[in-house]
Amino acid sequence: MLQGKKIVLGITGSIAAYKSIYLVRLLVKAGAEVKVVITPSAKDFISPLIISTLSRNPVLIDLFEGESWANHVMLGRWADLMIVAPLSCNTLAKMASGHCDNLLLAVYLSATCPVVVAPAMDEDMWHHPATKNNLAKLESFGNKIIPVEKGDLASGLIGDGRMAEPESILSFLADNFFLTSPIAKSLQGKKAIVTAGPTYEHLDPVRFIGNHSSGKMGVAIAKELERRGAEVTLIIGPTQLPLTVNGIMLVQVTSAEEMYTACQKVFADTDIAIMAAAVADYAPADKSNEKIKKKDDKLIVELVKTKDILKSLGEAKRSEQVLIGFALETNNEKSYAKDKLLRKNADMIVLNSLNDSGAGFGHDTNKITIFDKGGKEFNFDTKSKAAVAKDIVDTMINLYYA
Repeated sequence: MLQGKKIVLGITGSIAAYKSIYLVRLLVKAGAEVKVVITPSAKDFISPLIISTLSRNPVLIDLFEGESWANHVMLGRWADLMIVAPLSCNTLAKMASGHCDNLLLAVYLSATCPVVVAPAMDEDMWHHPATKNNLAKLESFGNKIIPVEKGDLASGLIGDGRMAEPESILSFLADNFFLTSPIAKSLQGKKAIVTAGPTYEHLDPVRFIGNHSSGKMGVAIAKELERRGAEVTLIIGPTQLPLTVNGIMLVQVTSAEEMYTACQKVFADTDIAIMAAAVADYAPADKSNEKIKKKDDKLIVELVKTKDILKSLGEAKRSEQVLIGFALETNNEKSYAKDKLLRKNADMIVLNSLNDSGAGFGHDTNKITIFDKGGKEFNFDTKSKAAVAKDIVDTMINLYYA
């Protein structure tokens, strides 16, 4: 799979370092030449002797050893790829800020090859705003991030933060960098639009009607499409996400009307449209130009229907275009999703149920069922939204581009 590829593997001080032992074995078995750099604290978690035996190369730890020094510049230029797995919270912060106090960081800052990281940390650390900002910085540098997984953590908790399994990391490398997967870059030359996030329908200059959508699912889909080679336009409503979407055309909107207009502008020249946004169904009939003052016990607001974006695209869709919608339901989920698929003339509907744990707005995970116009049903377990995005795109490719 990776025959002849030169890979630098960085290992940091994390309990997940034990997985890196198996990762080294998988990389070597796949034909890669692997050189391993570890941080001084990583020695507390793994044996350099084991790693050097499996990699068939000395393990590098210090910038200086005796009267010799490790040439981090040459190592960074030697590699076809650098991967840091596990990436601890501490090393993540150092990479994001450009610190260089150990050999691994020196190699990272000298690397001219692509860099991919596989974070590993406890759930509260993973969800901390500082961690999110640091990850966004790495992405803005062009580094790729392998999503964490949900499960048992070293703290005894169960949650997000587990490093991806070595087999998953190997598949990620193959799909993203070495094109050995049959579906990698299978959307080369295709144009796609994705909608994400909520819309805000203003009552006055300070108040609005909205929903709890974070935009995470749509952003994950946009990144997955771009990873497969598509030229992607992401149309996104108001969100608190750090929008570092390298290689993706970003269009930011606020209201349902603005999202409708943005979609209409580009749809005719689009091959794939995935409508993942939580668009308001109704908006105030009148918007006050001034802040509405609290006067009476009741405030009656007249609402009018917003334009149905998915339906309008379904009506304009050509036979060679693929249109995918989302259905977020609380009851009679499958029935409503199948009805929406038919009424909107979509090719696929992705169903979320708020009755499923770990699904819906705000979560880093999701659980979906996909229905296609041919009557097929595809069920998936609860996964990270990045993994769900992969399932959606894989299903679309298998149905319409295989």
